[in-house]
Amino acid sequence: MKVIKFIKTDTILVVSGLLALISCFFVHPDGKYLDYINFRVLAILFSLMLVVSALVRIGTFSWLTGKLLGRIRSERYISLFLVLLSFFLSMLLTNDVALVTLVPFALMLLEAFGDRRRTIYTLILMTIGANLGSMLTPIGNPQNLYLFTEYGFTLTGFLRLMFPYTLASLVLLVFGVLLLNRTDHTADNANVEKAPMPNIPRLLVYMALFFVCLATVAGTLHYLIMLGIVTALVLILDWRAILKVDFSLLLTFVFFFILIGNIGRIDAIRNTLTEIVDQNVALTAILSSQIISNVPAAMLLSAFTKQGSLLVIGVNLGGLGTLIASMASLITYKFYAKTKRKGEGYILKFSIISLIFLVVLYLLYILIR
Repeated sequence: MKVIKFIKTDTILVVSGLLALISCFFVHPDGKYLDYINFRVLAILFSLMLVVSALVRIGTFSWLTGKLLGRIRSERYISLFLVLLSFFLSMLLTNDVALVTLVPFALMLLEAFGDRRRTIYTLILMTIGANLGSMLTPIGNPQNLYLFTEYGFTLTGFLRLMFPYTLASLVLLVFGVLLLNRTDHTADNANVEKAPMPNIPRLLVYMALFFVCLATVAGTLHYLIMLGIVTALVLILDWRAILKVDFSLLLTFVFFFILIGNIGRIDAIRNTLTEIVDQNVALTAILSSQIISNVPAAMLLSAFTKQGSLLVIGVNLGGLGTLIASMASLITYKFYAKTKRKGEGYILKFSIISLIFLVVLYLLYILIR
């Protein structure tokens, strides 16, 4: 039972591990295996997760969210604010951290109005907002960080590439909230439980470490220096923060590095897949993401195309659509499922709304490419 539960919980980790193992029978392990692994990406991803974990543990985002939402009584504006907060926070905290932080607050706030229909739509738009906001920056989600490093983007070049889609997404999200909140209600008890202010000295240290990570992303600080500084200080101040780091994601990256490296050494497979992918990189990335989610899709397809810009656009837009297109989308669904509300069609409604966003943004891609 524990094995089955583990497989269900970390399906992508298990599948990527099996594929990496199978590939080892075709390309036997040798000294080149070490060259497969992008240690810079792993170091930055680990350091960012460690710093964000430390910030969460001192209650930074709970306090901030409570302060921002404490005075809002209008259901329409609460929905709008939550969606926009998910959108903008995900640019710096990653889409999954933004949702883990905000969704519990959203459920508590919206419960005061007793409107289940509007609660569902708000959660759906928050999830879409987090996935779309995160596409603007290299640190907004794991696939961006990987592709940013893999293709050698500059920070300004990356921001310029994704800005039109991010701006269009913001307009669509605001329109979506207003469309689904045509009526409005107020509630005197629509408030959040006040969280204590975080420890200021630790907050300042963690924010400084966050900027150390950004300096490494920008290429102004070596990743080993960053890794040493971040790890040492966080472990000294709060060693338990490391327990919240997603090591399964890091291990998944390692497995994909091995798989991609081995595929790249099998000429027949590499040449065939390269020809297929290059026919329409963005669309291939979007369709692949619907099946295996956008992080694995980004890593796999990067081995078969040099068109990094199109791949970045494709996997980010590919986070829309099905519930598994972006693994962050499952976070909201799991929180909602815990409320034991059944028969309300969350998955169907999410899929329809998310697909509408995907179609509109893909049409934008066709127009401006």
